[in-house]
Amino acid sequence: MDERKEKIIQTLPFWDKLSGDEKEHLRKNTRFVKYDKDAHIHNCTGSCVGLVMVVSGGLRAYLLSEEGREVTLFRLGHGQICILAASCVISQLTFDAHIVAEKETEVLVFGAHAFLQLKETNLHVECFLYKLATERFSEVMWSMQQLLFMGFDRRLALFLVKEAENTGSNTISLTHDQIARLTGSAREVVTRMLKRFVEDELIELKRGKVVIADMEGLRLLGE
Repeated sequence: MDERKEKIIQTLPFWDKLSGDEKEHLRKNTRFVKYDKDAHIHNCTGSCVGLVMVVSGGLRAYLLSEEGREVTLFRLGHGQICILAASCVISQLTFDAHIVAEKETEVLVFGAHAFLQLKETNLHVECFLYKLATERFSEVMWSMQQLLFMGFDRRLALFLVKEAENTGSNTISLTHDQIARLTGSAREVVTRMLKRFVEDELIELKRGKVVIADMEGLRLLGE
């Protein structure tokens, strides 16, 4: 048994509630998978992959319109689990979502059919799955609320602050096009708003980067 895999599996909140046979069944149906940057892990026409836990790197779930516009639903980092790739485990999941690796990413995939069997026999696993689905749904609703009811200046300010907090750096290495995809906007709108932020001395722009000059100012703008 891979010691690294065993250590990660044991962090699952229901692990101690599994029988010996259930633990072994889950071990046998769990594997590490590595994805290159921009690799698609799941889409609305793909197969049921299973539950995907981020070991390193990051994932992004988004909707794609007929015109090619992307609307980010949520993003996941180390230790977080994506349930949208396991639609066969919870039949109520009907999002036609795409899941892509934002950078070189390693994940631990819990086989869909193994989890489906555990869900049918173990109440703790079933509760975990529905709790996880509820958390992701809350993130989707927050994204939709921002998109529908919040001005883009506030959305962009919040996005930059959160990126800085997640990376631990005031320098955000994203192009205008990448920011547009992540915020559900058009590149031209992002460029125009970033220029306004520069004029307000909130940020500085460098090639492929945004440097936050006034973090508190951005936070106040996002409130």
